[in-house]
Amino acid sequence: MNAFDVSPSADGLWTDLRLASDASVQAAIVVAQGTVRWFGPRADLPATFASLPVHHGGDALVTPGLVDCHTHLVYGGQRANEFAMRLAGASYEEVARAGGGIVSSVRATREASEDELFASASHRLQSLLAEGVCAIEVKSGYGLALAHERKQLRVARRLAEAHCVTVRTTFLGAHALPPEYAGRNGDYIDLVCHEMLPALAAEGLVDAVDVFCERIAFSLEETERVFQAAKALGLPVKLHAEQLSDMGGAALAARYGALSCDHIEHLSQAGIDAMREAGTVAVLLPGAFYTLRDTMVPPIAALRAAGVPMAVSTDHNPGTSPVLSLLLMVNMACTLFRLTVPEAIAGVTVHAARALGLQKTHGAIAVGMPANFVLWDLKEAAELAYWFGQRPVRGVVRQGRVVL
Repeated sequence: MNAFDVSPSADGLWTDLRLASDASVQAAIVVAQGTVRWFGPRADLPATFASLPVHHGGDALVTPGLVDCHTHLVYGGQRANEFAMRLAGASYEEVARAGGGIVSSVRATREASEDELFASASHRLQSLLAEGVCAIEVKSGYGLALAHERKQLRVARRLAEAHCVTVRTTFLGAHALPPEYAGRNGDYIDLVCHEMLPALAAEGLVDAVDVFCERIAFSLEETERVFQAAKALGLPVKLHAEQLSDMGGAALAARYGALSCDHIEHLSQAGIDAMREAGTVAVLLPGAFYTLRDTMVPPIAALRAAGVPMAVSTDHNPGTSPVLSLLLMVNMACTLFRLTVPEAIAGVTVHAARALGLQKTHGAIAVGMPANFVLWDLKEAAELAYWFGQRPVRGVVRQGRVVL
């Protein structure tokens, strides 16, 4: 039995809450059997709900449960030494070409047992859950061989069960070229498309498929081959797109109806237009931008003008974004990328849920949706972006249970 099994039910009337969208409005939430049955201003509460057991919110600000829609949470080891190399002047590409980067995490992940990976990932996940995260994506991509990709994805499924949090798994077998396939990109993509992905999908371990489309990773043609394999299996796609250069990956991903294109610092107007037409979410990753000391800011104004939804995520990974605070990313999205506070909050709720295909169950407090919401010890929504270095969570309801 895990701790969630004995967590109290959130069923009843939640009152003494203030809306993040308008902190002057006193709000109420009715939860029954773990599902939201009513939500709105307290003054409009139907009389039929007035006699329910009451949960007093203590004048807390309330938001939907947060969604971290891009992480590489399961891996072995760490890469602090590469951080030091970059501080000494090495570029991301130079580190990768020197045998560091993703391949160094591959070595450590292959050497770790499933239980070791589960223990380290659980510790990292707990930090995110304590900030109100109620759904999270976990990518593979540090195994780069069937047995080790399976190991990562199995750990992701175990995390969902052990911590009772929604976890969407993404197969990122095309993350980097493993050492044993040096100089044989085509052969490795064959392995990804014809052996790894079909096997893992058949085992129920894959919710979506991603590729790192970049000069130091995989080409447009190789990316499309993976997308075609995913399409044949009925799996949605995502893409690490336009992080280091404009490869045209976003337009390709949009043609395949991608859930999201992520990083996108070098995204072109053509890519923006394609994403708008496809309904693809732009996922902003300020942690990687900050860690890499990048200077190319994503085209926020153009995305805003086009009406492309913008999500914000930690991109937690050992090499370029060792971040375990989604609230810090909200602050950075505002300070570094110039998002407004409402945009940043939507970026870790409604738009992040959409980036995972979870818009029907997460990212909002709405009738018929599972009860996932956070009570904040704050006076106004702007404080969610303003403070960093503290954890202003007063309470968390996740999957209809009071977990904090």
